[in-house]
Amino acid sequence: MKPPPFEYHAPRDLGAALRTLAEVRGKVLAGGQSLIPMLNMRLTAPEHLVDINHVASLGGIEGSEAGVRVGALARHSEVERASAHPLLTRALKLVAHPAIRNRGTVVGSLVHADPAAELPAVLAVLGGSVRVARSEGDAQVARDVPAEDFFTGPMESAVQPGELAVSAYFPALGRRTGGAFEEVARRHGDYALAGVCAVVTLDEEAFVTAAKVACVGVGPVPVVVDVGEASGHCSVHELDWAEVARLAQSAVEPEDDIHASATYRRHLVGVLAERALRNAAREAETGGA
Repeated sequence: MKPPPFEYHAPRDLGAALRTLAEVRGKVLAGGQSLIPMLNMRLTAPEHLVDINHVASLGGIEGSEAGVRVGALARHSEVERASAHPLLTRALKLVAHPAIRNRGTVVGSLVHADPAAELPAVLAVLGGSVRVARSEGDAQVARDVPAEDFFTGPMESAVQPGELAVSAYFPALGRRTGGAFEEVARRHGDYALAGVCAVVTLDEEAFVTAAKVACVGVGPVPVVVDVGEASGHCSVHELDWAEVARLAQSAVEPEDDIHASATYRRHLVGVLAERALRNAAREAETGGA
């Protein structure tokens, strides 16, 4: 299959890219691992395609004690090898296959906003953000969109026409905080039938002070559930994680499809949430990030 006709643009710097997006309404090409198949299957038919791969300033990974900022052209494999954020690295190992990770971009995955994808859940559970920019006259204007506002629906994000997502920020886990990602897929590399990303923080006596999960594949956007209060500042060794996981289970609203029933997906959320919370707590107890 072939894509529908479009006009191709290849800006060489960020200013030119933003000016092009201000003048035309089209799709942005970065990794293209989702966009190209959609074009070939005629699921989308933009009149313009803006290829940002020549904009060198959009690459790179910047890490600090506070967190990691990932540029729009940073590939999955590049970020995975950098090991700049343990939870992000863990999630990236679950994304598709090496050939896909060599071309696909972290920011592109976030903008694509597939509710079954791993990276939106990581951004959501960490309370991260996506920086988007636009051209206004001779100026470039940027804004940071928090994860809770960024994912607006299945395959829909807060990036407006004329805007470009230039980077994503993943806050660090912090001291005595652990993270985990658990999922079940029909085959390795497939989108998960359900998945749970968890973050747990402990105090010096191994009592839970905060706990949160983000569920994928069971709602139109990543479903974030704060289970810290349910943990009741209990010792990690005495806490009934299965009971805590039921909060996540009750918060999701999966749907039936050809791969799994809603009932099965809800069951998976309970099992995976318990497993992810336990593993995150174990990592936090051994020193966390």
